[in-house]
Amino acid sequence: MLLRDTALIDHEHRRLATAMSVLLRDGRVDWIRPADDEGPVPADAEVVDASGTTTLPAMVDAHCHVTLPGGAHWLGHVTDPPERLRAIAEDNARLLRQAGVRWIRDVGSPVADGRAISLDVRDAWAGRDGYPYIRAAGAWVARTGSCPGAVEVEDGDGLLAAATEQLDAGADLVKLYLDGPDRASAPFTVNEVRQVVELAHGRGLRVTAHSGYLAGARVGAEAGVDAIEHGFQLDADVAALMAAGGTALVSTLAVLESWVTFGATTNQERFTSTAGRQRITERREVARASVLLAHRAGVVVAAGTDAGGGSLRANQLAWEVEALVAAGLDPYDAVLAVTVNGGHVLGEPEVGLIREGGPADLVLVHGDPLSDPAALWRVWRTTW
Repeated sequence: MLLRDTALIDHEHRRLATAMSVLLRDGRVDWIRPADDEGPVPADAEVVDASGTTTLPAMVDAHCHVTLPGGAHWLGHVTDPPERLRAIAEDNARLLRQAGVRWIRDVGSPVADGRAISLDVRDAWAGRDGYPYIRAAGAWVARTGSCPGAVEVEDGDGLLAAATEQLDAGADLVKLYLDGPDRASAPFTVNEVRQVVELAHGRGLRVTAHSGYLAGARVGAEAGVDAIEHGFQLDADVAALMAAGGTALVSTLAVLESWVTFGATTNQERFTSTAGRQRITERREVARASVLLAHRAGVVVAAGTDAGGGSLRANQLAWEVEALVAAGLDPYDAVLAVTVNGGHVLGEPEVGLIREGGPADLVLVHGDPLSDPAALWRVWRTTW
């Protein structure tokens, strides 16, 4: 396939390079050349008129829950029957492809018959055309009373045992829930979390930690987790710890944007009441400032929808890019969050880049996402 006369991101100059052509062959990028100087083109190549588009590497949703549907009642679905959750995953696969998302990082799933459903979904989709590539964390691991649907534990010994159980079941990473029943304090100590990090790293795998509040983020950063999910409340000290220790931030700001919309589209008091609206507004402002603080401190910022485990749907990653720009990131850096930096969090150095010899998983959107992030909503074509 030849993509003719498209725009590509020029990472050296943080802008678009226009009038480019890209030849794809056998699942790889064969060459990248100016459209007016392509040279010989294989006679059997499908030529695609890509004029007016930007061609991006397939995007990465670095935080989602593929077995869950999202929406304003997202928490209620963790107890849906397993066959219903598997059907939701199938629908989400379709939505992800339509949105230009090739890679997903599933960071928590309900359990059926002793195993996280996401692991079965990952195994069933492996090698199937049109389906996303998945890294799956298995079930959430949380202090009792903190997270609906999680594997619940009472102490550090239970935390380590539950993490071991998830890895033994085939999880690609461990997901810890570092918000406890008391939001002002972390549910586990630094040493307890560090034991899990050492366990996973000893197997060549990673640990990530949910944190919506400062106490959990601080424990996660001090313990050396590989990523903090959400990071809605950070300070300069925690951001510096993350940058120094190589702990990434996976932003999910669009969750809060969706809660704002629920004030008009639902009758749930937490979204519609004056007090509820005020809480959401205040939390959104703190979260925006926290992501910007981390970015400026040198933390790698990736992005996800939190679809399913939160209120977004599986095809709404573009909303997160817009939310990052609203928080103060340059559009270029916001696009990196769903491409290159997503690959970093996955541990996949080829993901998120277009280069000769690299994977031919590409997405074509109408417009320039570096000046208009809304272009990411306008997916025209994918190459997988």
